[in-house]
Amino acid sequence: MARNKHVARKLRLAAAHNSNKPIPIWVSLKTRLRVRRSFRLRHWRRSKLKNI
Repeated sequence: MARNKHVARKLRLAAAHNSNKPIPIWVSLKTRLRVRRSFRLRHWRRSKLKNI
């Protein structure tokens, strides 16, 4: 990836970085473990971001 990035690409990368966090514990407790993990959670090596 280029060293100098467009601002739009940098914002999309930052949004993907911020959304890559697990759900809070209270959510799984409130839903009685129906929601166990965040469906947006990704690993940097396993799955890549598309259209960035």
